[in-house]
Amino acid sequence: MAVRRVVPNIPSGSVQESRAFYGLLGFEEVMNHGWIMTLASPSSPAAQISVMTSDRTAPVDPDMSVEVDDVDAAYAIMRESGAEILHPIQDEDWGVRRFFVRDPSGRVVNVLAHRARPGQ
Repeated sequence: MAVRRVVPNIPSGSVQESRAFYGLLGFEEVMNHGWIMTLASPSSPAAQISVMTSDRTAPVDPDMSVEVDDVDAAYAIMRESGAEILHPIQDEDWGVRRFFVRDPSGRVVNVLAHRARPGQ
């Protein structure tokens, strides 16, 4: 299993203002679902931050997102380790498969993989 990227999730009631603020640092919007917006560096696209009001399909809001190449393997490893699963693995409408787990410091980690599009 390999980590593809790590993205901090910033809770905010001011998503649009946050877009303008981080835009001053060179970030550009690459995804916006209304409740979560991801900004990335055009020169280094894996350098990203997400700003969110609250997670629409999970019982808690994640502190960070970790994209892996095999989310099912990551889920199995976390379950076998006895880690606290806060949100079971599931496919989301926006094209990711994910689960939430609590880390030893109490942070909520959204572990995800993008699903392949038909024809890929």
